[in-house]
Amino acid sequence: MTSTKQLDELRRASRYPKFKDILQPHRVGTMVNNLQRAIVLESLPTDIEAEDPFDAFLLAMAIAGRADFLVTGDHRAGLLKRVNHENTRILTPAAFCAEAL
Repeated sequence: MTSTKQLDELRRASRYPKFKDILQPHRVGTMVNNLQRAIVLESLPTDIEAEDPFDAFLLAMAIAGRADFLVTGDHRAGLLKRVNHENTRILTPAAFCAEAL
């Protein structure tokens, strides 16, 4: 599942110079198009607090979508320190793959 807010964030973050070699524009476009085939949440709760206010939408998305997992590689944002949020477990991509695959 994803959200319109997350798709916008992917588009924005993909333009960062540090990602230029990793995320070529045509690959980001393909990724966004593929993600739009998933469940796309239009409306998210707005009263969610996170250590990094820019990550609150991820927690809101997990709640609105009743997600079992929130997968993130962003160690500095503080989401991974939470371990879970309500019924959603927060894992790194490696931990998620080890558990889910």
